[in-house]
Amino acid sequence: MSDQNSNSMVSPSTSISEARKQDRNVRADTSFFGHPRGLAALFNLELWERFSYLGFQAILALYFADAIASGGLGYDQQTASSVVAAYGALVYLLALVGAWIADRVVGTYRSVLWGSVLIASGHIFMGIPREFATWVGLALIILGTGLLKPNVSTMVGELYEQGDRRRDAGFSIYYSGINIGAFLGPLVAGFLGQTYHWHLGFAAAAVGMIIGIFFFIRGRSSFAGKERSQRIQNSFEFDANFWKTTAAATTAIVIGLVFFFATDATLGTLVNLVTGVSALVPFAFIIWMGRSDSVTPTEKRNLLPFSLLLIALVAYNLTYFQTGNTLNFLALEQTSNTIGSFSYPSTWYISLTAIVEIIMGPVLAWIWVKLGKRQPHVASKVGMGTMLGGVAFLMVTLGQTLTPRGALMSSIWMVSCYVFLGLGDLILQTSGMSATTKLAPRAFASQTMALWFAAMALAQGIQAQIVKFFTYENAAFYFGIQGIIIVVYAILLMALTPWMRKRMKNVV
Repeated sequence: MSDQNSNSMVSPSTSISEARKQDRNVRADTSFFGHPRGLAALFNLELWERFSYLGFQAILALYFADAIASGGLGYDQQTASSVVAAYGALVYLLALVGAWIADRVVGTYRSVLWGSVLIASGHIFMGIPREFATWVGLALIILGTGLLKPNVSTMVGELYEQGDRRRDAGFSIYYSGINIGAFLGPLVAGFLGQTYHWHLGFAAAAVGMIIGIFFFIRGRSSFAGKERSQRIQNSFEFDANFWKTTAAATTAIVIGLVFFFATDATLGTLVNLVTGVSALVPFAFIIWMGRSDSVTPTEKRNLLPFSLLLIALVAYNLTYFQTGNTLNFLALEQTSNTIGSFSYPSTWYISLTAIVEIIMGPVLAWIWVKLGKRQPHVASKVGMGTMLGGVAFLMVTLGQTLTPRGALMSSIWMVSCYVFLGLGDLILQTSGMSATTKLAPRAFASQTMALWFAAMALAQGIQAQIVKFFTYENAAFYFGIQGIIIVVYAILLMALTPWMRKRMKNVV
C-alpha cells in the first residue's frame, strides 16, 4: 500500500515532516459539505457499525431465551439478560485496552480497521445456526468493538486543526450518522430476526458492517493523523515476533471467552467476575487521580463533584442499557405491539430513542444557545438527564399497574418510556461528556474517554446482577423501585447544584 492511499498505515520511510504535510492537506480539504472528505468515510463507517451493533443487540437476548426448537438457545430469561449485560460490560472494558493499543502501538487507523474486520467476522459467525458459533461470534465482536469504539471519534477529531471552527459541526454530522444507524439497525435486524429467523437478523448485521468497512478502506487516503501514527510507528518495532505475539494473544482471548461463555458451569461465574472488574476499574481510576502528585489541589477539589456526575451517568445507563434485555422481554410478552390492524416486531421500540435524538438534538442545541449564560449549570443538566431515565421506568410501572390482569399493556406506555430515555440520553451524554473533559485533571486528559467507558462498563456490570430479579409478575415493582431511586438521586444532584457550582468554578 502506497503512502498516497494509506492513512495510519504509513510507510516506514515516511518522515515526520512528510506525514505532517499530508495531514495539513487533508485538514484543508472542504469537499464534503465544507468538511474534509475523510468525514464522509467515518460517517458511513459509524452509521453501519451502529446499524450492526444495535441491530444485533436488539435481538441477542431474545435469541438466547427463545426455545431451541424455534431457533434459539433455550436459556431462561434471567440468564439471557445477564449474559447480554456482561457482554456489554466487556465491550466497554475492552475499549479501555483498545484506546491504549491505538495510542501506544498501532495507531487509530489500524485499530479501527482490525476492529471492523473482527466485528464483521463475529457477525458472520453469529449467522451460523450453531451454539458454538454464537460464542465465537460474541468473543470476536467484543474484541472488535473494543478496538473500534474509542478510536473512530479520535479519527474525526484528527481531521481538524485545533481551533478549527468546523470541528463542532463535523462532530454533529458524525453523530447524526450514529443516530441513523441506531434507528435502522433494530428495524432491519429486528424484523428479519423476529419474523423469519434469528440468524438472518445476525446476517443483516454482518452485511451492514461489511458495507462500513468498504467505505472506511475506500476513504483511507482522506484521513488525518499520519504524523501521530508515524511517531508511534517510529517508537514501536513491528517485527515477526510482534505479529506472532498478537496472533497468539488474540487467539487465547477468543478461546478464553468462548470457554467461559459456553460452559454452563462457569457462565454465572463469568458474569459475576465481569461485574466485579467493572466495579473495580472506575474506583481505581478515581483513587489513582486523587493520589497522583501530578494533580493540582484545585483539580483534587473537583474529584468529588466529578464522582457525583459519574454516579449519575451510571444510574441513567442502568435504565438505558435495559432496552436490550428486560424492556425488550416486556415489550415482547406483555405489550400490545399493534397500530390498528398492523402488528410490528417488539424490537422496533428500540429505534425510538434514535428518532427522538435526531429530532430533538438540533432543538436542544438551539435552546442552550438561546439561553446563553442563563442556561442550567452542568450539574442540573446531568440531573435532568438522569431524572428522565428514572421517569422512563416509572412510565412502565404506571402502565403495568393500570393494565388489567391478563391483558397486554398499551404500546403508549412503552413508547413513552423510550421517548423519555431518548431525551435523557441526549441531555446527559452531551453535558456529561463536556463536564468530564473539563473536570478531569490535566495530567489525565488522555484518559478522560477511558474513565467514561469505565462508568459505562460499571452500569452494565451492575445491570448484569439486577436483571436476575426481573420477572413478568413483578415487572411493576422491578421498574418502579429502580425508577424511584434514580429520580431521588437526580433530585439530590440538582439540589446540590449551588454547592457544585462553587466547587467547580471552571465549569459552567
